[in-house]
Amino acid sequence: MSDKEAVEQELLKLGADWAEAMVANDADRIGAFMADEWVIVSERGIATKEHFLGFVRSGALTHSSFEMVGDARVKIYGKTAVLTGRVVNTAHFGGETFDADEWSTDVFIERDGRWLCVLSHITPADKNWEANRK
Repeated sequence: MSDKEAVEQELLKLGADWAEAMVANDADRIGAFMADEWVIVSERGIATKEHFLGFVRSGALTHSSFEMVGDARVKIYGKTAVLTGRVVNTAHFGGETFDADEWSTDVFIERDGRWLCVLSHITPADKNWEANRK
C-alpha cells in the first residue's frame, strides 16, 4: 500500500470513527476529531466547535444514526485533505426528530502527526436530481 493509500484509509477510518462518536453522543469523542478552530457550515450559517459541542453536551442535540452511504471521495494535498461523501443520519434537536440525507465535505489538516478536521460543510442531498442522474 502506498503512503497516499494509507492516508486515504486513515481518513476513511477517521470518518467512520467520528460517525460512531456522533451516535454515542459523546461530546469529548466528537471533539477529538476537530481542531480548536473547527467550524461547520450549513443552511443555518456557521457554528463553532464549542457552539456545536455545547448542544451535544447539554443533550439538546443527539443522533440515533449517522452513516456514510456510497463511496467517499478523499483528496490529499500535502498536509491538507478533503473528505467528501453522502451521510444519512437521524438527529434529535429541540424535541424534534430530523432525518437528513446530506452531502458532507470535511477539510482535515495534519498537525503533530494527527489528522484534525478544521471545517465541515453540509448541504441537503437532492434526491430527485440523484434519481434522474442515473
